[in-house]
Amino acid sequence: MSTLNLGLVLIILGFMLETKMGESMRFELDSGQTKCISEDIRTNAMSVGKYAIVNPHQGSLPHSHKLTVKVSSPYGHSYHIGEDVDSGNFAFTATENGAYTSCFWAINHQPPVKITVDFVWRTGVGAKDWSQVAKKGQVDTLEFELKKLYDTVTYIHEEMYYLRKREEEMQHLNKETNSTMAALSFFSIVVCLSVAGLQVWHLKTFFQRKKLL
Repeated sequence: MSTLNLGLVLIILGFMLETKMGESMRFELDSGQTKCISEDIRTNAMSVGKYAIVNPHQGSLPHSHKLTVKVSSPYGHSYHIGEDVDSGNFAFTATENGAYTSCFWAINHQPPVKITVDFVWRTGVGAKDWSQVAKKGQVDTLEFELKKLYDTVTYIHEEMYYLRKREEEMQHLNKETNSTMAALSFFSIVVCLSVAGLQVWHLKTFFQRKKLL
C-alpha cells in the first residue's frame, strides 16, 4: 500500500473513531422550557463544550434570546454556570465516573419565542485541540494522523476497560439483588406456610370445641 493510500486510510479511520467521542447538535427551546443532555464520562477524561444561540435575524440578538446553562457531575457538583447568556464554552477534567449533564433553560418571555441552540460536546481524545498539536509539532500529514490515531486507539482501550469495569459492577449488583430476592422469596414462603398452619390449627381447635370432630 502506498504512503498516500495509507495516509488516506488513517485519516478516514481517525475521523470515524473521533466522531464517536463527540456530540454536535442543534435543538430548539421555547421560552421557559428546559432541555438536559447527558454524557457518560469516565474519571480523568477531558471534556470540552461550546454552545451558542442561532441569530434568527441580522444584527444583534434580541433580549428574549437568552439562556441559563449549567453543567454538573453525577453527584451534583457544578463545572460551569452561565446566566442570561447567548453563548459560552466550558472545559473540565472529570473527577467522577458517570453521567455528566448539561442543562439549558430558556428565559421566560411574553409573547413566547422559540430559541435555536447549537451545542458541541466532546470528550476524551475528541476534546484535544489537534490544530495546536500540528502547529507546535510541525509534523507532516501522515505523522500527524498517526499520532491522532494512536491517541484515539488509546482512548478506546481505556474506554473499553472502563466499560468492562462498569459491567463487572453491574454483575455484582445483579448477584446481590438476586440473592436478596431469593431470601425474600424464602421468607415469604415461610410466612405463608406459617399462616396456613395457624389457620388449620385454629379451624381444628374450633371444630373440637364444637365437638364436630
